[in-house]
Amino acid sequence: MQYGMIIDIDRCVGCHACVIACKAEWEVPAQYNRNWVHRLGPSITATGMAATYYPGLCNHCKNPPCVPVCPADQVSMTFKDVKSGKTVTMDVAATWKDPFNGTVQVDRERCIGCGACRDACPYGARYVDEGLKDDNSLGKVDKCTYCMPRVAEGLEPACVQTCLARARIFGDLDDPQSAVAQYVKKGAVGLTSKAVQIGPNGMYFGSKKGDMELLMKAAPQELPKVSLRRSLLSKMSLTAKNQIKDLGLLGLAGGLLVKSLQDEEK
Repeated sequence: MQYGMIIDIDRCVGCHACVIACKAEWEVPAQYNRNWVHRLGPSITATGMAATYYPGLCNHCKNPPCVPVCPADQVSMTFKDVKSGKTVTMDVAATWKDPFNGTVQVDRERCIGCGACRDACPYGARYVDEGLKDDNSLGKVDKCTYCMPRVAEGLEPACVQTCLARARIFGDLDDPQSAVAQYVKKGAVGLTSKAVQIGPNGMYFGSKKGDMELLMKAAPQELPKVSLRRSLLSKMSLTAKNQIKDLGLLGLAGGLLVKSLQDEEK
């Protein structure tokens, strides 16, 4: 199974209902977004003037670059296939790709807020809410999760349910009879470029060549470079701060040690 989402740009009217539904469902702060709708054009294309919308979200990629850069301590997790009952146990950091449904998920409890996964995403689909920082993190990362708690209850993702134009279609890309698989057969494609080929499972369909030309120009043209040194220093800074606090050494020397590590992050 590989969950995916098709966005039919022939149907999208740019109403932003999907964005609002997501914010309401997951209590996303006003300054952040799990998904978005950008207007493209009007612009001249190879087939004339065109204008369309780019509704975006996490693409739950086949090879997500956000997963391997997470420096959070790994824990053992057991995953279960809802269809076969088969289980797999894996060691995962604070973000991972589910081995059965293909979605990319986040454990906000273990997230240290270093921003490595956010920086690694070429689609800009993650954010770090610094307002949620605590003794163990610099904030908490968040992104679209395909509303897995809703899906587990037999519901559609909030954005899909709310789309008045039914421009969003969600389902199993590996099921040839599913609506999303049928869209792929009709020509739905992910936003990729020569340098960015990571298998996005969020795809777009449009019958107008000009609209699709505009959309493909929105594809990322390079994979971001992530400073693993910065994220590891963030982790060291948090660890040192907690160890010093536990030892009751938050005096001048302890404060200078934490500050020196924090300065190294910048």
